Formats: sequence, structure tokens, C-alpha cells
Amino acid sequence: MTAEDQDARTRRFRALTAPGTALRNGLDRIVKGRTGGLVVLGLNREVEGLMTGGFHLDAPLTPQNLRELAKMDGAIVLSADLSRIVAAGVQLMPDPGYDTIETGTRHRTADRVSRQTGLPTVSVSASMQMISLFVDGERITIPEPGAILGRADQGLRTLERYTNRLAEVTNHLSALEIRDQVSVRDVAVVLQRLEMVHRIQDELRDYVIELGAEGRLVDLQIRELESGLDNIAELLVEDYRDEANGVAFDLSDLAGLSTSDLVDLTMIERAVGFGTTDLESQLYPRGYRQLSRISSLPRTVAARLLDHFGSLQEIFAASLGDLQAVDGVGLRRARAIRDALAWMAESEFDELA
Repeated sequence: MTAEDQDARTRRFRALTAPGTALRNGLDRIVKGRTGGLVVLGLNREVEGLMTGGFHLDAPLTPQNLRELAKMDGAIVLSADLSRIVAAGVQLMPDPGYDTIETGTRHRTADRVSRQTGLPTVSVSASMQMISLFVDGERITIPEPGAILGRADQGLRTLERYTNRLAEVTNHLSALEIRDQVSVRDVAVVLQRLEMVHRIQDELRDYVIELGAEGRLVDLQIRELESGLDNIAELLVEDYRDEANGVAFDLSDLAGLSTSDLVDLTMIERAVGFGTTDLESQLYPRGYRQLSRISSLPRTVAARLLDHFGSLQEIFAASLGDLQAVDGVGLRRARAIRDALAWMAESEFDELA
């Protein structure tokens, strides 16, 4: 299993224990009842081989049923689709050869059962009033919704600040592109901020999963703040990838940079593949991102303009007649393009002033 698949699997089971689900509501009742509990999330041959004693059932998974059955000693086992309770009061006998750092009997059993069967288990501590999810050899403490909301709120404020900063450096890059003064450093700064924003978004999405039904408002705020970010990345790649001259401009490796590496622009330059070690080297964007700012201009027509004129600077210098020579650009569209370019040039002049 790849790290990406393991992360997706962990997120799926964290979602099952999120507030609003039948499982989580039942676990919360167990916490309040101070009885503790051990729940196996699924049933396979390995689990069946560890089960002794108890009662075999076929009851729906409801918060009430889970709470009442947890009053008995032993574990509760759910069906493979987690919709029903198939056994309760069960003693689980995992192989003691599986190493565990857990100390409590219930936690040690939960950890070993999860490792041996490949299925996640949940342990509810009676004394600590804590819910722990054991999955793929990892113990995840399930926090209270209030604590998650507090972290999510702080994360949203951070995301807003970083998104605003990304807008600032992107606008500055636009001004430099119009003046034909872009360096590797200028693009690397934008990529740095873009990756920082993506990492904050990923953390916030984990909070949304943990919050379950209570995470809708957080999710809406994330979506609002991230609007258009993927488009920025896509257009930057179109503008600066130049494989003929050794500029790979592949953004996929940015996610692999450590936090300390991400603050180093030379590490970003290497990860992206600019083909140079000089941050002051000049770059020549094709102009896709700038033309995308003209809302009335279809992408296909923008591509024709760039193919026809060869560079963004030539398009800025083109007359109405020159623009109309491009297929799909009539007089009306040519005037709209000229007006938009004039506005962009004026606004970007103010940006650098």
C-alpha cells in the first residue's frame, strides 16, 4: 500500500468516527457513560479467528445499541459494511508477538487486533474519557468537536492571510510580465506561496473530515478562499514550461519539499526544474495567464493570438488591424482585447510604482 493510499484509508475511517455519524454518537455515549469499550470496525476471517465467547448478533448499528452493548465486558464487532453489530461481549485473543507501546489492556488489544487483522479498531478509555482509533499501526486520538473547531478557525485565518499574500505576489508577477522583466526569483516566490496555501488547505480538509456534519461551514469557507488557485498553477505551467530549452516546470515535486526547504527559493527552483541555478535569470512567459484575465476571450482564441504573435509583448504592441488578422478576432473582439490590455498595462504600472 502506497503512502497516498494509506492516507486515503486513514481519512475514510476518521470520517466514520466524525460527529453526526451513528458510530461516533454511540462512542460519545460510551464516553459519557464511563464504561469504556473496544469496537472492531469490520469483520474478516482474521477477526473471526481471534474471537472467543460473547454473543453473536445481527442488530443495526445505532448509538443506543452500541452504548448498551458496551456495558458488557468484551469487544463489539461490526459487520464489514459497518452497518450492523454482529457480536458483543467477545474476548479477542491477538498474537502477543505484535509489538505495541500501549500500556492499558484495552489499548494493547486494540492495537494488536488492528495490526493482525488489517482492520481499524476503536478503544474508548473509561478513565481518560478518550476515543482512540487504531489503523495501520497508528494510534489516532479522536478530539472533541470544539477543539477541532478552534484549530479550524485558526487555520482559516492563516489561510486567509496566505491567500491575500499570494494575490499580492501574483499581481506583482503580472506587472513584471507586462514589462518583460520576470526573473526566476519572481516566479519562485509565487510558487512558494501557492504551495504554502495548498498545505494549509490540506490540513483544513482533515479538520472537515474530523468534524463530519459540523464541518460544512468550514468546508464552504475553504472553497471560497481556494477559488481559482488551481487555475493559477495550470496557467503558470503553460506560461513557463519550455522543455526545448530545458525548463521542465513540473510542480508535482513541490509537495515533497520539507517546510525548511520550502522557504529556500533555490530549492523551489530545483524542484520545479527551471534549468538554471541563477535566481536572477530572466524568464519569458508565453502569456496564457495574462490573456486569461480577459473574461470575454475564449481560451482557443487566446492560443491563436499567442501562436500568431509569438509573445505577450507583441500582442501588447499589436494594432486593431493586427489583432483582426487572427482567426476568430473581429473588430468588436479586437477592441475589447485592446481595451483590456490597456487597462492591464495601466493597473500594473501602478503596481510597480
